[in-house]
Amino acid sequence: MIKSSEEIELLRIAGQIVGDTHNYLKQFIKPGITTKELDKLAYDYIISRDATPSFLNYEGYPASICTSVNEEVVHGIPSNRVLQDGDIISIDIGACYKGYHGDSAWSYPVGNISEEKKYLLEHTEQSLYEGLSVIKPGMKIGDIGYAVEKYALDHKLGVVKELVGHGVGKHLHESPDVPNYGKKNTGMTLRKGMVIAVEPMLNLGTADIYILDDDWTIITADDKPSAHFEHTIVVTKDGYEILTKR
Repeated sequence: MIKSSEEIELLRIAGQIVGDTHNYLKQFIKPGITTKELDKLAYDYIISRDATPSFLNYEGYPASICTSVNEEVVHGIPSNRVLQDGDIISIDIGACYKGYHGDSAWSYPVGNISEEKKYLLEHTEQSLYEGLSVIKPGMKIGDIGYAVEKYALDHKLGVVKELVGHGVGKHLHESPDVPNYGKKNTGMTLRKGMVIAVEPMLNLGTADIYILDDDWTIITADDKPSAHFEHTIVVTKDGYEILTKR
């Protein structure tokens, strides 16, 4: 799980492509666009950067990005659904460059959103940075989850536990798992050169989720909105570096 400096450089390029794809898509996220149109824009952009979409055909997934709207937590499949004013959308993007992956999700407002949705986006994003803030060699995976969960619960948000962060490298999902909950000083020890994705998924209501009949889309059990923020990082000698910079 420890990556060489050459591997980290390839992961850095893959991550930058993902971050740049998010920045490119942002201008198009407005009422009236379909999630399928966003998927096509992302595909074309990733290909233009000499990379390939990591998600396309991954375990049978039929699109290049995941587009999860409102109560959809993750793995929403792009379709002819038209985004409406007041929606929020989580866009999860992966790109593979010379055999190495970058992975980052971000949640966006569509037009003018409610105060409670603004609250959800603000505090889910901050929970990601709370988790990242503890990362350095010698810390444990459980320390990340503890930091995310404590912040989420302090802000009365539901923490999705069935879905976790993960290692990233030649495979999109590698060990270790990186849960968004945990106890301090438990789990695997972080070491310089480890590359992981930290990705809180927080809900405005219950933490409970279920999967739709398409076998991909996961939604909240109470139909309340969910948000998802994710960065891929590498553990450095005294902290971490975000590879999927925006």
